[in-house]
Amino acid sequence: MADQFDVIEAGGRGRRRRLTGAAVVVALLAVAVAGLLAGRDPGPGPDPGPLTTGHGTTRPAAPLTTTRAAPNLLQVTPRAKGGDEVLRVVFPDGTPAEVRYPSRLGLAALGSRPFQGVWVAGQYRRMSAPYGGEAEVSKGGRPLRSLTPNVDLYPRQPGSGSYGQVLLFAFGHWRLALYDRPDGLTFEQRMAAAGHIRGRVTKGGYLVLTATAPVRLAEPGETVQGDPVGPQLWFGGVTGDVVGLIPVPDCGRASQPPMMIDRRGRPARTVCRDGVQIAASGSPAFVERAVKEIRITLK
Repeated sequence: MADQFDVIEAGGRGRRRRLTGAAVVVALLAVAVAGLLAGRDPGPGPDPGPLTTGHGTTRPAAPLTTTRAAPNLLQVTPRAKGGDEVLRVVFPDGTPAEVRYPSRLGLAALGSRPFQGVWVAGQYRRMSAPYGGEAEVSKGGRPLRSLTPNVDLYPRQPGSGSYGQVLLFAFGHWRLALYDRPDGLTFEQRMAAAGHIRGRVTKGGYLVLTATAPVRLAEPGETVQGDPVGPQLWFGGVTGDVVGLIPVPDCGRASQPPMMIDRRGRPARTVCRDGVQIAASGSPAFVERAVKEIRITLK
């Protein structure tokens, strides 16, 4: 049998075939051009429909966002004292302190962010302020659901290693992320975290956290597998120089820098004095000055 695309005809019938073939080619070209023109303006997409919030109500599903990645940190003006700068800070457990350091360290310019370890029904998780705020967690997308008016659940972040989905808390201007594990907290545990962790912003802009059962916040000096998990303040971003200030009642127990500071692949050192551990990472000169010259007075 001849191939269906072979055309071997003669006479008038062959002419009709050639005319028919030409018409088909013209029609195909017309369809292609129409497709290109239509591609310029695809028109509105389908309505994604409502999204369940988990409270028996629904809200419209939000489109992808373009949240600006503003730094999620606090920068305050230090007080000059000789060749030093002095900062009044407040740790996430509400403890006030005075931080004094050589002005060339520039801690105030680095800005500070809170960190707090938390147990949810006996399960340890860490809470910290992502440097890029909401945009760092959302990656321009929308949450899986809203657990409470100030807490959203986001998908697992690409390249997040041992971490799973993320609960993002909004406390005033602060955005605090509770990073879950791949196995995940149960829905009830997530609702407990969302409903039992409270935050208030001080007049100076610092975030103070409290919690009620079945949620417990780590206390100063507590560790998990040797990693300090009590209330902390981190100065600096994801690259460059970083300093962590960690209240530790017994300085003899403060033996290693926090995991999130030590694993950056840069020189890291730690020292503990006057009930506060100082962990620094970054350029060798910065680290040396930080551990030697920062002085902290708890109030």
